[in-house]
Amino acid sequence: MRRRIIAGNWKMHNNLSESQNLVTKLVNELNNQNINREVIICPPFTSLTEVSNLLDGTKIELGAQNMHFEDKGAFTGEISADMLKSVGCKYVILGHSERRTIFGESDEIINKKIKQALNAGLIPIFCMGETLEQREDGITNDVINNQVSEGIKELSEEDVNKIIIAYEPIWAIGTGKTATPEQAQEVHKFIRSLLRENFSENTSQNIPILYGGSVKPNNAEDILAKEDIDGALVGGACLDTDSFVSIIKA
Repeated sequence: MRRRIIAGNWKMHNNLSESQNLVTKLVNELNNQNINREVIICPPFTSLTEVSNLLDGTKIELGAQNMHFEDKGAFTGEISADMLKSVGCKYVILGHSERRTIFGESDEIINKKIKQALNAGLIPIFCMGETLEQREDGITNDVINNQVSEGIKELSEEDVNKIIIAYEPIWAIGTGKTATPEQAQEVHKFIRSLLRENFSENTSQNIPILYGGSVKPNNAEDILAKEDIDGALVGGACLDTDSFVSIIKA
């Protein structure tokens, strides 16, 4: 059975005290509940150490929102995989649409980052998705095919099986719009077919594929009920404890 995962991407929100408060509330809320899903939270870099300490001994895992593809060097403002591991990170989000569209990260750069994360023992949450224009032009599958093939280029099947994939239609991120459960399922199924074609049926059925894009408590249950959707990469709704817990329990 594939892993069921709910991941929260805090983006550029929460200073240190706000991070402490949110994590404390989340841990207290989930502490005595029987949750049958993995929970991952990805705070900003400045909060990682403190959040890691607060998560010690809990079932909530820690991830980062980005990293550089080199071990070290003159890369002002960047963070390495080793730095993330040293503060307790197990996961790292790579290829998020905001990194692609705002900061110009190419498929080649994302591929380098995925390789570096795997080499360092971090688990990539590999994001992909199409713009509204691309969807309306009917080329969603072409875009996803290219992002998948370029993102996992030159990776072994063993390494690919360590990755978590997140499908996040760009037009549904932070806009209040959400792909219908049927639209999301269609793309998730297509991603799984690409994994089958490039690797094997086992790999296709093994890799968790999350949906990201304005996931809220009122739509999470319908989205997560779909056969090929194994969880969610949650944005704004993960910044409120009650909202995030409702999604986790959906």
